[in-house]
Amino acid sequence: MKLTVDNDAATPVFQQLVDQIHFAISAGELAGDEKLPSIRSVASDLSVAPNTVAKAYRQLEFRGLIKAQDRSGFVVVTDSADNRYTARGVSADKTEVHDAVDQLEQGLFPGAFCKITEDYLSGDPTKCNVIHADGAGTKSIVAYLWYKETGDAGIFRGIAQDSIVMNLDDLLCVGVDGRILISNTINRNALNCPGEVIAELINGTESFLQSMRDQGVNLYSGGGETADVGDLTGTLVVDSCAVAIMDKRSVITNDISGALAIVGLSSTGQAIYEGQANSGMGSNGLTSARHDMLSNHYAEQYPEAFDANVDPELVYCGPYRLSDPLPNSNFTVGEAILSPTRTYAPVIYRMRDAFREALKGVVHCSGGAQTKCLRFGRNTHFIKDNLFDIPPLFSAIQSASGTSWDEMYKVFNMGHRMEVYVPASLADEAIDIASSFGIGAQVIGRTEPADRNHLTLTDRQGKAHRYWPS
Repeated sequence: MKLTVDNDAATPVFQQLVDQIHFAISAGELAGDEKLPSIRSVASDLSVAPNTVAKAYRQLEFRGLIKAQDRSGFVVVTDSADNRYTARGVSADKTEVHDAVDQLEQGLFPGAFCKITEDYLSGDPTKCNVIHADGAGTKSIVAYLWYKETGDAGIFRGIAQDSIVMNLDDLLCVGVDGRILISNTINRNALNCPGEVIAELINGTESFLQSMRDQGVNLYSGGGETADVGDLTGTLVVDSCAVAIMDKRSVITNDISGALAIVGLSSTGQAIYEGQANSGMGSNGLTSARHDMLSNHYAEQYPEAFDANVDPELVYCGPYRLSDPLPNSNFTVGEAILSPTRTYAPVIYRMRDAFREALKGVVHCSGGAQTKCLRFGRNTHFIKDNLFDIPPLFSAIQSASGTSWDEMYKVFNMGHRMEVYVPASLADEAIDIASSFGIGAQVIGRTEPADRNHLTLTDRQGKAHRYWPS
């Protein structure tokens, strides 16, 4: 690999280095595990400042293309094509976020799914507070593309549900079953997302909250904020915040250990409280889904719908339009990607009533997907060897992107998005409860004692994948 710089070019020198090295890796000129020239040697050869080279290497490291190896410098990441998620500016398992958050005070129940504090709101020593923030992520951008192509603003009702469910289903994992107050924040570019979009988001929020109350899940609106931030986003971002007060004695602490059955709740099909069939998409992995599935037509027509800093080869590089049929399914590609995120609240409420303290853990397979469980319990070997069939959408994403199956299970739920951990004697009852709501469920694995947490996942082809905590 020969590096050159043009000091008269408009492109900054560090970016020229990033572009050349990135291309060399993509083109196979630099192989996996191959060592890069040292920062000092590159700086000397090109007569540039060492900090400029260091900045370029940091950007490539952030993209997941190279990694530091102690004092030996940087090497190319093996199978860097599998790190497309990182190269697009997102993290599958949010390792860097957890590294920072783990240094903070962990609350009353450090092993719980969400941070739990004393009841600062009412001051009751027998109660605690839970607050959670999340959103629909880049799924909002796919809805925007649908809206621009079809003029159908109603698609944003599903985005309102996505944003709320990503909070609600995390709260389920700590046992919240009382009143929950929801607040929404919509950051939009008003030129591209006019009033009819906001109206559908607001109406979609109220409609979903009412549908949940009809199921005994007491969700209420606490208002929100719509901010016109055209300088920050070309489209829109939809986020929510949820807060609840609960009894300390009701907290599910995720005390996961050996000798438990893992019951997975399907992310596909149609629950009795859903108005349409679900593809299983949820609200994780949308950055990969939209770029790896959707064609360059969307980059050409809607430049506001992607970050210009991302490598052009990773921007809307798929084979499909939103209106194309999704192979082996009854969905179009757009319908599948935009399928509203399912909530499991009615199911988990029923299981909580039935099992009480025997419900040892509940894990929402969101960030980190099938590896999310590694963050909970201790000295546990998670064994997942009876997974659901892979839904057509995830098979199509893998086929279009060439992403390894090992990486797919870290980014996408792959067929079930909620896990409950119960004694094996209660597994059949858990499956029956889910089935009563029209949701498929099965024992997808078990836990065993171990020296430390790790996961062995056997895919539908019989191949074992092993994962360790980051």
